[in-house]
Amino acid sequence: MAEPFLKIDHVRKTFGTTTVVQDFNLDVGSGEFISFLGPSGCGKTTVLRMVAGFEEPTSGSIVVGGKDVTRLRPNQRNIGMVFQAYALFPNLTVAQNIAFGLKVAGEPRADIEKRVAEMLDLIKLQQFGDRYPYQLSGGQQQRVALARALAPKPKLLLLDEPLSALDAKVRVSLRDEIRAIQKELGITTVFVTHDQEEALSISDRIVVMYGGKAEQVGTPFEIYNRPATKFVANFVGTLNVLEGTVTDAASGRVKVGSGEVLLKDKLNGSKAGDTVSLALRPEAISLGRQPGRETTLGGEISEVSFLGSVIRVRVGLGQEAVSLDTFNSPASPPPAVGDKAEISFSPDDVLVLH
Repeated sequence: MAEPFLKIDHVRKTFGTTTVVQDFNLDVGSGEFISFLGPSGCGKTTVLRMVAGFEEPTSGSIVVGGKDVTRLRPNQRNIGMVFQAYALFPNLTVAQNIAFGLKVAGEPRADIEKRVAEMLDLIKLQQFGDRYPYQLSGGQQQRVALARALAPKPKLLLLDEPLSALDAKVRVSLRDEIRAIQKELGITTVFVTHDQEEALSISDRIVVMYGGKAEQVGTPFEIYNRPATKFVANFVGTLNVLEGTVTDAASGRVKVGSGEVLLKDKLNGSKAGDTVSLALRPEAISLGRQPGRETTLGGEISEVSFLGSVIRVRVGLGQEAVSLDTFNSPASPPPAVGDKAEISFSPDDVLVLH
């Protein structure tokens, strides 16, 4: 494997007696887009701030482009950073904001003007150079903040929840723009968010964090379909969790309600009578028997929610219940609450949570 562009090695951070990041390790490849995903207080922004140089690790090291930057000041690292709150200078025009870092670095005026024009073109605000931040929308201000961070040609781009202050439609549009710009420039990028859809849609890999630790590192596909821990399974996506009783560990059979679930693997370390937690995504469950979905359980419709193109149905299975999604069809009215129902799914789609 090629040498990582960003290497975070056994990094730990404490504030007084509180440990906020513990033994954090991550290798990021050149040009990779990595997202740190997790709830508030999980340590993701603290890791980002240590990479940027705003916080110093209590122990461990941070290497960027083969150079140890652990003890360097932020302005010595050649890293671009975009904050949640834009942080534009209100008394400077858009062009002056973008030029700020280049001016501080003492770049020639002609080079600055050329680079600012390139950045305005990149963020599609060519006609807005003479405007002031208050004359721009939130989405436009964040694009200017991105251009300002990219203008000095940093080796690494850090984005700290840059979209959380924007409304939903602008967020989707801007996150796609950020990803397109990142791909065009080929710049290694670390993106911090608490929004799972954001992380899943634009990342090469995701680091799911909880309690100052990396719970799992993987592609969006791996994180969603093969969560490594109970926390990841519950935090990423909608999940049905069923409590069952092991009936035969060697053949992977578990009793749920009045029926039995067959697992694809045997339950090593379990014995008959043990309680286990099983997880299923709503899209893995069909209403009625379906080819290739060998496990069937009987129950009763307890709730029906019309969500437009999708109808979410909740089925009670004795003491347990699951939600599943079906597509809306004008020709087929949805089931009614109280109807008897069967659900079916494949052993491949059942996760055993540890």
